[in-house]
Amino acid sequence: MVKLTRLNGREFVLNSDLIKFIEETPDTIITLRDQEKVIVRENVDEIVRRVIDFRRTERLLPE
Repeated sequence: MVKLTRLNGREFVLNSDLIKFIEETPDTIITLRDQEKVIVRENVDEIVRRVIDFRRTERLLPE
């Protein structure tokens, strides 16, 4: 799960497993597996960093 910001400034949490791809056009558009699109303020590099950080943290948590 990664916290992101919509263009209107509202934060939300996205399940990163649902991301199909991300593009900048110049807005950052995240396309989900179900083809839904979400436009966010963060750039592609920032989203990738947050997903990587989340996945690293997720592996460190005890079961």
